[in-house]
Amino acid sequence: MRYITLFFVFLLSAGCAELKDAGQAMGEAGQAVGEAGKRVGRDIGHATRDTTKAVGHASRDAVKSVKEDLSEKN
Repeated sequence: MRYITLFFVFLLSAGCAELKDAGQAMGEAGQAVGEAGKRVGRDIGHATRDTTKAVGHASRDAVKSVKEDLSEKN
């Protein structure tokens, strides 16, 4: 009986270690996904900022060009 009890204690402790390792692996995977999400979000934000800046500069330059054309005609 004593050996059976020790055997089950050993099995349970081995199973707990495997579950702990699996939990750590899941945590690391989740952390990697979170970091990737941050990078993607940052890249999208920077691309949006750059596009908005380019559109703003293009519209400013177009207004200046039209303004110059109108002043030359007068």
